[in-house]
Amino acid sequence: MADVHPEHAQLQADRIYLGWQYAMLYPDPGPPPRRPSPGEIPEEPIAVDPAWVRRERLQEDLLNRPVKIVGIFMAILAIMILALGVSEMIGWPFVVIGLVATGGVASICGYAVHQGERALRSRIREQEARAGQRRERRERELFDAQEEHAERYREWAARKDQYDKQLTWYAVAVPDEIDRIDVAGGTLPGWSALITLLGATRLYSGGHLTVLDLSEGAIAKDLIELARRGGDDPLVWVLPVDLPRLDLGATLPPEAFADVLAHVVSVSEEHRTTRDLSFDNAILERVLEVLGENATINQVTAALRALAQVGDPRDDLRFGLLTATQLERIGTLFGRGVTDRVVIERAWALESQLRKLETLGSEAVRLPPARLRVVSMDRQAGVFGNRVLGTYVATALTHILRQSPASERPWYHTIIVAGADKLRGDVLDRLMDACETSQTGLVLTYRSLTPTVRERLGRGHAAVAFMRLGNAEDARVASEHMGTEHRLELAQLTETISPAVDGVNSSYTSTVGENAGRIGPEEEEKDEGDLKEGITESTEWGRSASKAMGEERVLHRSREFLVEPHQLQQLPTTSVIVTHATAEGRQVRLADANPAILTFPKTTLGEFEEVRRVMLTPPEPEPVLEDDPFPPNLGPPPERLDWRTRH
Repeated sequence: MADVHPEHAQLQADRIYLGWQYAMLYPDPGPPPRRPSPGEIPEEPIAVDPAWVRRERLQEDLLNRPVKIVGIFMAILAIMILALGVSEMIGWPFVVIGLVATGGVASICGYAVHQGERALRSRIREQEARAGQRRERRERELFDAQEEHAERYREWAARKDQYDKQLTWYAVAVPDEIDRIDVAGGTLPGWSALITLLGATRLYSGGHLTVLDLSEGAIAKDLIELARRGGDDPLVWVLPVDLPRLDLGATLPPEAFADVLAHVVSVSEEHRTTRDLSFDNAILERVLEVLGENATINQVTAALRALAQVGDPRDDLRFGLLTATQLERIGTLFGRGVTDRVVIERAWALESQLRKLETLGSEAVRLPPARLRVVSMDRQAGVFGNRVLGTYVATALTHILRQSPASERPWYHTIIVAGADKLRGDVLDRLMDACETSQTGLVLTYRSLTPTVRERLGRGHAAVAFMRLGNAEDARVASEHMGTEHRLELAQLTETISPAVDGVNSSYTSTVGENAGRIGPEEEEKDEGDLKEGITESTEWGRSASKAMGEERVLHRSREFLVEPHQLQQLPTTSVIVTHATAEGRQVRLADANPAILTFPKTTLGEFEEVRRVMLTPPEPEPVLEDDPFPPNLGPPPERLDWRTRH
């Protein structure tokens, strides 16, 4: 199981990385819960209302007023009777009776008033007790609300911390069981990003890489710079200038050499069938039999001129391209009459095409081994000449692969053909078969979905990657290939960075020329930065990503879209939709091929589904004895992504 932590991540040699998928395993928890305030608790009176007390007292006074009047009257009457008795105006027996009567009535009235006051005080105390209960209940509710808020805030803080620390970019890779990757659509900057990412991860995992750049856009220049920072010395041929120093195909046997040259001639004749190729191949084989082993292209063209009766053969004899014996044998290779005329016409056509390769290998030198080889076409050369050269390189590579033993490690050697739609369909078919047989990884990028490309897109055990498709018909074909029911998530960061690198205006610098590869005293030391530092400092993608990372507002934003033609026409430059068949069905994922994403702190080399299984599965606790002197093995410390580490 892969380590999902980015600081522990290591590239895996058995995976082919095509980009990074933006996904959020944990949703945004939103704003923190608001702290409850006393005003949010339902209002209840928490004290006795003074107005109510006044009303109660007033009501009690009104009720007791008649009793008080009677009591006061009886008290006055008793005083008067006592006074009359003292003055002997009334006899004492009558005084005693009067006092008893008036005193009893006054006592009854006083008791009644006292009971009323007591009842009033009792009602007030009851109200005060109920107010105290309400006050306690309110305080308890406020305390409970605060406790609930504290619990919800702790839960929110945990989710927020989980959200902030989660990984956001996951690797999009295809297993090495996939023997080919077809990239349909895209722009030159998009291809540059994809090839830089794919090539750098292949080289870092210990592999070898050959890039045939037919795009005339120098799309592998960033990859070359990264390889140099890692201590490698890439070999770069810029054709046709470096054609004399290109020894590709020099060791092929005559039969294979004739086949290569026949396919080179057919590049301008799309209508030519297999029968026509066989006819050209037969002519070239017979010519090579006359010339013998190790025949060069200029010798072949000289023989074809002699066969086609073009020019003066004595010039070729004088320059040593042909001998008199060879010239005589060439004149008797084919019969006379109508057949002779057909051979003459084909020989003339062959010679006119192969003249563009006459300097091939004429100044070949022994070159040091290199893990990165780039063969490119000069954009200032002719379009047709570049197609001839590209077809030769692709066909020669095919024959070399057919003669090589199968690799024990798939994708150990990877071939990238940028602009493969410029090659004939049969040339592509033979290259695909040779790579599959030799366990060589193959990446083909097509600018447009021509009928030839559509027939081969995803054929066999291949993954298909769709980039921006400007043509409406190409976008329709791509959406039908993937299915329009898929909903994909596009990061705003991808849309922000992509316009920052809007073109590929540079060109390659040859490393196989007379003065190339020489290192001056001030240039002998290599930069010892790791892969992340190399991407940040050596590529425009890394510099643009560093600026965009400062904008916090774009780090956690994204939008969803359906796989529809108009959406495919508006994809950002580095967006790539990867699809391939799995045991569970066809898998469709949206990735960002920007190599700078590898430098982000929340990027992992694990895939999203793999990481989700790891993160959502509760870990099994390991029993540890208290007296165990040896702690559980925590593994080695994390290593840096050092390019110089060889796997």
